[in-house]
Amino acid sequence: MTRTYALADFDYALPPELIAQVPAAVRGGSRLLHVDGPQRDDRAFADLPRLLRRGDLMVFNDTRVLKARVFAAKASGGKAELLIERIVGPGTAWAQVRASHAPKVGATLDLPGSATATVRAREERFFLLEFAGTGSLVDWLDRHGEVPLPPYIARGDGGADAADQTRYQTVYARVPGAVAAPTAGLHFDAAMLAALAAAGVATAYVTLHVGAGTFLPVQTEDLARHRMHEEWYALPQATIDAIAAARAQGGRVVAVGTTSLRALESAALAPAGLRAGAGETSLFITPGFRFRVVDQLVTNFHLPRSTLLMLVSAFAGYDAIRAAYAHAIAARYRFYSYGDAMLLERAAASE
Repeated sequence: MTRTYALADFDYALPPELIAQVPAAVRGGSRLLHVDGPQRDDRAFADLPRLLRRGDLMVFNDTRVLKARVFAAKASGGKAELLIERIVGPGTAWAQVRASHAPKVGATLDLPGSATATVRAREERFFLLEFAGTGSLVDWLDRHGEVPLPPYIARGDGGADAADQTRYQTVYARVPGAVAAPTAGLHFDAAMLAALAAAGVATAYVTLHVGAGTFLPVQTEDLARHRMHEEWYALPQATIDAIAAARAQGGRVVAVGTTSLRALESAALAPAGLRAGAGETSLFITPGFRFRVVDQLVTNFHLPRSTLLMLVSAFAGYDAIRAAYAHAIAARYRFYSYGDAMLLERAAASE
């Protein structure tokens, strides 16, 4: 009989001191929990190449985090804070706006560098902003914005420090557009990528621009009523070819992060199957989902009641993840974006 789940099934109690506030001293210096059904193995992240096989393929998300946090002033003199969610045109973007009173459609905000943003529309918590005086919006953000850290990382005034500018970005980040890092990738450095290559593990890339919606909590106990915020992704032909080559020699597809997995599995749901191209995904993965591409998943530990916890529960098995998280808490693993990692084996069958 198919098991059904509600939001409360994905809750757990985490001691606050286990929420990592800073990254490991060096990339790759974290711990790694290997989970294969009921089996759990405490390892170092440096052990990862020994847990893979020659012919395996690792797929990374090469999105680059924008400096998407910007401070603004309203015409009334009040202050506002913008979190750019998604750039949709040369001078247009959706954003979250934090202010004592939300700006109305038609209102103009004054921005650094003598630029302005005018509110053109609103959809729930997101505002469509039209920018003027910025030139390239990505370049303007790079000059005047800040790296947007998750809300559970405290930095006094909430702003990223100098170390965050480097460490909240993967070493292979290439395509600007994300407002949150694909955090499983933060563990990888040049030495690890070289070690994987030496072990005969191939690498390939997808792009999925992580949106601020990734931090939005699920609001309904009935998971069928939850709607994911859309995110843009692209899957190149080179990655399709790499997957085919890995399959031909019996290799496994290892997704680095839930974003890489969602891009691959979203593309595989198309009527024609896995094909190169770009699109939008609002794929919400819960237990019972049939995975078509990914065999292993490198991921961090996720927030309670989050869509990402539901995804890993679907991938590795609900009971296996519950037991793994309980073990990780007892063993004092570090959680969330700057925390430790897991290597998950795909469950033999959906629960």
